[in-house]
Amino acid sequence: MTYEETLDYLYSRLPFFQRIGKAAYKADLSNTIALCKLLQNPEEAFPTVHVAGTNGKGSVSHMIASVLQEAGYKTGLYTSPHLADFRERIRMNGQLMPRQAVTDFVTAYKDGFEPLHTSFFELTVGMAFHHFREEKADIAVIEVGLGGRLDSTNVIGPEVSVITNISLDHTHLLGNTIAQIAAEKAGIIKENTPLVTGELHPEAAEVIRRRARALRATVHPADKALPDYTTDLHGSFQNINVQTALQAIRQLRLKHWHISDEHLRLGLRKVVSNTGLRGRWETLRTMPKTIADIGHNEAGIRAILGELEKEVFEQLHFVLGMVEDKEVERILPLLPKNALYYFCQAGIPRALNRDQLKEKASGYHIKGLSYVSVAAALSAANAAAAENDLILIGGSAFVVAEVL
Repeated sequence: MTYEETLDYLYSRLPFFQRIGKAAYKADLSNTIALCKLLQNPEEAFPTVHVAGTNGKGSVSHMIASVLQEAGYKTGLYTSPHLADFRERIRMNGQLMPRQAVTDFVTAYKDGFEPLHTSFFELTVGMAFHHFREEKADIAVIEVGLGGRLDSTNVIGPEVSVITNISLDHTHLLGNTIAQIAAEKAGIIKENTPLVTGELHPEAAEVIRRRARALRATVHPADKALPDYTTDLHGSFQNINVQTALQAIRQLRLKHWHISDEHLRLGLRKVVSNTGLRGRWETLRTMPKTIADIGHNEAGIRAILGELEKEVFEQLHFVLGMVEDKEVERILPLLPKNALYYFCQAGIPRALNRDQLKEKASGYHIKGLSYVSVAAALSAANAAAAENDLILIGGSAFVVAEVL
C-alpha cells in the first residue's frame, strides 16, 4: 500500500472514535493486550510518563517531552487527536513518524490485527509503542486518549503518572458526576508509582487520594511555589500546566533522571519548536487578529473566555462548531452575547449539524448565520471583520484542525 492507501484503510476500516463517537469506544483492554502480544510487547521496551486529565493533558505531555528532549533523552511522544497530520500522534524528538514507517507497520501486522477487530485508537497505540521500540526511545510520554482505567494506553508501567484536572466531559462514557469521572481517571494510578496532580476539584481529589492510598502511590500536587518558568504556549491557563509539568519533572529527577534547571527553562520555552504543538490559544493572523483554540468542554470554554477578557478589540467574530455528543447546553450559556457568530460543522460524522447548533444557540440569545463548511464560515468572518476586530475559531478540535 501507498501511504495514502494506508491512511484510507485506517480511517475507513477501523472504528474511529474521533469520527463516529461511542460506537468506536472499547470498554476493556483485552484488544490492546492482544495487540501488544502480537507485537511482542513493545510497551515494555522503554520507560514512560503517563498523562491523563480532562483538560491540559496535551499541553502537559508536550511540555514534559520538550524538557526531556532538552535534557538529551531520545523522547517518544504519543498524543491524540491529531489536527492536520495523522503522524502528529506519534513523534520521536518532535519529529513526525515517517510515512514509510506507518505503511510498513500496517503492512507487516495487518493480517494479525484484523482478526482482533481493533479500533483505530487501539491500533495507533500499538503503532506508537512499536515505533518507540524500533527507534530505541530512552523514554516516552504517553497521553491518555479518553478516561484512563479502560484507555488503550493503560497497559504501561510508568515512572510517573499525571492527572492534570477533572471536569465534566464525555459523560455518556465516563459518568455524570465529578466523582465518577475521577474514578475513571484514577485508573491510571499504579502501585508504588508517584502520582502528580494538577488543580483538582475537592470531590475528585478525594477519589484520587483514596485510590492512591490503596496502591501505596505517593501523591504530589502541582506546586505553585516552584520557580516561575515561562513557556511559549500562550494563555494564562497554561500556568497550572507548567506547574504540573514541573512537578512531574521533579519526580523524574528523584528517580535519577538527569534534568537540569537549564533543561527545564529551555524545554518550557521551546515547547512549540521542540514538539510541534498547535491549537492552544494560537494566533493565526494579526490583522484582524485571529486566534484558534481547541477548548471544547465547559472548563475549556471558561479558560478561553478568561483569555478573551485580556484582549483588546472592537467586535468579536466567533467561528463556532461542536460535536454532537458534547453537552452543548452547558457551554452555550457561557458564550458572549455581543459576538457575531458563524456556525459551522467539521467534516466528520460526529459534528453537530450547523443549523441545529444555530437553533440551540438562539435559545440563549446568541445570534449568527450558519455556513456549509468551516472554511466558508471563516471566509465570511474574514470578510466581515475590521482590522481592530478579533476572530476566534473554536468549539471543537476538529473545527480548529480544518483551519490549520
